[in-house]
Amino acid sequence: MANTVIIVDQSTLEKMKQTYLPFSSPKLPPGAVFAAKKPGVSITGYKSRKVMFQGVNGEAEAKKWVATLPEAKTKAPSVSKGVLPANFAAKNVIGSDEVGNGDFFGPITVCAAYVDAEMMPLLKELGVKDSKAMKDPEICRIAEKIMPIVPHSVLLCPNPKYNELQKRGMNQGQMKALLHNRAIENVLKKLAPIKPEAILIDQFAEKNTYYRYLAKEPSIIREDVFFATKAEGLHLSVAAASIIARYKFVQAFDAMSKEVGISLPKGAGPHVDVVAAEIIERFGLETLAKYTKQHFANTEKALKIAKK
Repeated sequence: MANTVIIVDQSTLEKMKQTYLPFSSPKLPPGAVFAAKKPGVSITGYKSRKVMFQGVNGEAEAKKWVATLPEAKTKAPSVSKGVLPANFAAKNVIGSDEVGNGDFFGPITVCAAYVDAEMMPLLKELGVKDSKAMKDPEICRIAEKIMPIVPHSVLLCPNPKYNELQKRGMNQGQMKALLHNRAIENVLKKLAPIKPEAILIDQFAEKNTYYRYLAKEPSIIREDVFFATKAEGLHLSVAAASIIARYKFVQAFDAMSKEVGISLPKGAGPHVDVVAAEIIERFGLETLAKYTKQHFANTEKALKIAKK
């Protein structure tokens, strides 16, 4: 899921810092002047006057501030490692993207995919584009067509593992960094001795933060790696990765629904709380934890509904 990034003036940055003070987080990532967490969105403001909104409500929260800025621009795309090389969209690239991080039910799912110039006309003909403009049935149809021809690696973080890591102090950004790094490494091994001209990760954290998350990993992919928000529009490899990741996420969702015997909703809104409460009432809190990200506010909301 791509994040929303805006650039503000210094006075607005200070105003945002004060506004989010009641929701502030004690730990600041490198280069940040404030960090806050509200239901469905995490906000981080940087000294560079860039503000990143992460989560299911990120875009809506960002729009509130954009409306107050006469010349504010969303960074679309926002590129961390300088500017992308010339003619980047035509290069042979591994793209990496993830889905599921804003959903209460279901696993975080990361896909890295390699697309070269020769493959691009066929992928476009098959309908590969920004998955946010498509519904799940169309995404799944396209994914089934491209998976046999696109070298890729998909990694899922099942909910029990997610909850275990979260309780041990690992945040969602760390989990995603590990998955992206390993998925990219898997694709590089599949391609060897062929090397991509670049690697593009749909940005969910600052470059320095991303690599800090990977500090203890035995193998870290650094060469020719770029980070950009809205990366699906920058190269077909990220668009393909997003489609495949969504397909695998939908498959996992369907399997969970069949297993628990309830149609599980996506997202993290009030409708999710109602279904979560039904699971608690029928099977207990331990069963709910098997299918959800426990630290989300939805858990407490569902408990309150279940007790009524």
